[in-house]
Amino acid sequence: MALRTVLVADVPSLPDSVYGLSEGLDMSKPTSFKMPGFSVIGHRGNGMNVLQSSDRRTRGIKENSILSFNSAAKFPIDFIEFDVQVTKDDFPVIFHDDFIYSEENGIVNESRVTDLSLSEFLLYGPQKEAEKIGKTLMRKSKEGQVLKWDVDSDDPLCTLQEAFERVEQSLGFNIELKFDDKIVYEREFLVHILRTVLQVVFNYAKDRPVIFSSFQPDAAQLVRELQSTYPVYFLTDAGNQMYKDERRNSLEEAIKVCLEGKLQGIVSEVKGVFRNPSAIAKIKESKLSLLTYGKLNNVGEAVYMQYVMGVEGVIVDFVEEISESVTLMMIRPPSPSSPLPSSASKDDVAAITRPVFSQKEIDFLLKLLSQLIQH
Repeated sequence: MALRTVLVADVPSLPDSVYGLSEGLDMSKPTSFKMPGFSVIGHRGNGMNVLQSSDRRTRGIKENSILSFNSAAKFPIDFIEFDVQVTKDDFPVIFHDDFIYSEENGIVNESRVTDLSLSEFLLYGPQKEAEKIGKTLMRKSKEGQVLKWDVDSDDPLCTLQEAFERVEQSLGFNIELKFDDKIVYEREFLVHILRTVLQVVFNYAKDRPVIFSSFQPDAAQLVRELQSTYPVYFLTDAGNQMYKDERRNSLEEAIKVCLEGKLQGIVSEVKGVFRNPSAIAKIKESKLSLLTYGKLNNVGEAVYMQYVMGVEGVIVDFVEEISESVTLMMIRPPSPSSPLPSSASKDDVAAITRPVFSQKEIDFLLKLLSQLIQH
């Protein structure tokens, strides 16, 4: 299905805003952007839920919830990442999966999130009013099992507006614009959805740092086209999973998407970076920022290796452990408002020196990592 053309001039203008440290972005040319130091970003808040996992940390706090966001804010991190979709009555809500599940009288019901109204969406799971009982919230695993969404600390579903109003103000938002991989979207539809999200951001962000990201290349380029205030990153699996849209299949293609759309950076699956470390130099030469996501980012040593390689930030599930590890490895000093990790004294941290790697040692480590990933 071809994308029909809509002139950006036909889209109502949105107000200018100030992004944390900058006065907005000049749309007339590609604008480089760097994260504020090496950044730790909480995945879906304090980490995503994996209901079938034996690791209790993945079932501690409901992902993509106000509780999860504010729990992550207790640690020395810069941003949280979360997924935004728009309901059929034009309310941006925070939810990762394309479909939402519930069980009634032994029958599992499936609904596409974007086919629900806001009131219908908020009926799932625990309710804000204690006397109300919501629909049983369930989730379909990658293996096809539909499981009850059981976590130790549950919380109601929420909207993007609520996140801006109720989450610790100093915490930046990495808003992933979520679209179904199996659908080819027309430009008019994308413009409508993006305008709806942008209106909430401009109305409620105030001086909160915000970055946008999306796996959908047209959406990523469009949100950059529609506004000049907030940086936009293109998300890529970097070849770990292949798609019909070639733009999604490699770091080289991701660079092209960014340069064509004047985006500010790439968020890559971490294994794609370790498999293809030479792409980092190309990304830097293109004046693009580079972040990563993926399971390996829950391993402190893998995070440190990325810092050495020039990656600017990592999206992680184990927020407490990785933020502590990053501080101990002196990638970033502890802030005055953030206590040192419980296992370390000030003297311990002061005594830590960051090792200096020669290029030969870095090349060896990259080769070793690449071999480990492939086996």
